Amino acid sequence: MNLRPSGSSEAKQKKFFDYSLMFIVIFLVCFGLVMLYSTSSYSGQVKHGDPAHYLKKQLAATGLGIVAMIAISKINYHFWKHFALLGYISSIVLSTLVFFIGREVNGSKRWIYLGPISFQPSEFAKLAVILFLAYVISKSAKSMTSISGMIKVILLALPIVGLVGKNNLSSAIIILGIAVVLIFVASPKYKQFIMIAGVGIIFITIFLSIESYRLERLKVWRNPENYEKGYQTLQGLYAIGSGGLFGKGLGESMQKLGFIPEAQNDMIFSIICEELGLFGAVCVIMLFLLLVWRFMVIANNAKDLFGALLVVGVMAHISIQVILNISVVTNTIPNTGIILPFISYGGTSVSFLLAEMGLALSVSNGIRFE
Repeated sequence: MNLRPSGSSEAKQKKFFDYSLMFIVIFLVCFGLVMLYSTSSYSGQVKHGDPAHYLKKQLAATGLGIVAMIAISKINYHFWKHFALLGYISSIVLSTLVFFIGREVNGSKRWIYLGPISFQPSEFAKLAVILFLAYVISKSAKSMTSISGMIKVILLALPIVGLVGKNNLSSAIIILGIAVVLIFVASPKYKQFIMIAGVGIIFITIFLSIESYRLERLKVWRNPENYEKGYQTLQGLYAIGSGGLFGKGLGESMQKLGFIPEAQNDMIFSIICEELGLFGAVCVIMLFLLLVWRFMVIANNAKDLFGALLVVGVMAHISIQVILNISVVTNTIPNTGIILPFISYGGTSVSFLLAEMGLALSVSNGIRFE
């Protein structure tokens, strides 16, 4: 199949729609719902008197997200250029409002409550940054050959990184990572990119040093057995180790019975390892790799730079978040409190992730082949 941007006779060309990407996403979402119920049924029964409590809430958010994905996939992605700046400003406003009207949950003020509906502005900020930076870079692609152009993009991302990072370090790292990946893709000069990356590392180091509790995480990471806060990490490692090659079987986890706090959130990958073993964990990782591959195919064949950068931004978001989550669960890096895309419990996250998938599908829909 010869994919190429539209330019020859439209009569000889057909639309392309990446059904492979859509099927992978649907499979991940369905698998996530199964694992969520398996992981959270005990906690749901104990805390809410309903083993399907978390599943029902996730189903509602997933349904909303699928509707958004389908609707966005049918809209020409250039339409969203008109909302790039508005989305960027809105994300700054919402991230600021968290400090004043946000509700603290588990020691972190990350949620805004509108009646019975809870909302995490950091998830909206990720989508807003992808859209805004893709628009800015595509409008001034030539400036990306200079270090001043790269710095401009980083400076545009820093206000949101700082606001989100105050209460949600992992999301701030993801947003900064998205900006860095977009710069890397758009810039032909790697030496300047390395300089910018170095500045980013220095910024992150200073940011980590501002709050003492972040430095404490480094101590807990190195010796989790010596700290009370290392309990969750140790229990997660026990779950991974006890799963063996093929696991104990779906629903047979012991660690989810109150040993791992809030297992349905950040630590759900450890329950996958316990119930489905190394085989199940590798299959999950392979699914995410297939997802990244489809993003690369779409980005490489997108008909313009804006579409390619949109898909690269979504790819960066998913990739960084998966790497961070699995690294935290396996204690490869300090705990940052990040969920596994499409699988962990989180209504705001799955809704916006599916909306991002809609953007990628919309770009794929713009590809033409003979």
